[in-house]
Amino acid sequence: MVCGDPAIQGETVGRVPGKIGGCGVKDAVRLRSVAGVALSQRAVVDCTTAKALKTWVESGMKPAIGKRGGGAAEIRVAAHYACRTRNSKTGAKISEHGKGRAIDVAGVKLKNGREINVLNHWSQGWRGRALRQMHARACGPFGTVLGPEADRYHRDHFHFDTARYRSGTYCR
Repeated sequence: MVCGDPAIQGETVGRVPGKIGGCGVKDAVRLRSVAGVALSQRAVVDCTTAKALKTWVESGMKPAIGKRGGGAAEIRVAAHYACRTRNSKTGAKISEHGKGRAIDVAGVKLKNGREINVLNHWSQGWRGRALRQMHARACGPFGTVLGPEADRYHRDHFHFDTARYRSGTYCR
């Protein structure tokens, strides 16, 4: 248990120093599973992001999938903590990934072994409907939600981060 929540499994990492100014995580955790769903790779984030992910899994991802394929078995993590600029562009601001406040999700593996992935299924049948529902329900738990219709950088995954803006959540 990490972040004071038994539904969030992993280990406490502590401070992760950044290699460039503006990067780093004060109280990092390395997630293994959230709300009973494994992560495809251990994800280093802060507790605010871990708790937002748990909320999304419980109120967004699981309801969108339902019992199809036996339910969700694994979240396909595309990215987590990485000390870099936004979209890895020279001169850009530090990404929320560089602060431990973001996680990218490429899809979900079902218990029967089938996959739902953003790149191939966004516009296809029940998988597409489930993905669009997952995307919409991330708005709120996360401050920024980007998907295939946001820009070319997000055509194959969802970007979720906990940055908050005066104008409210930013969901595209």
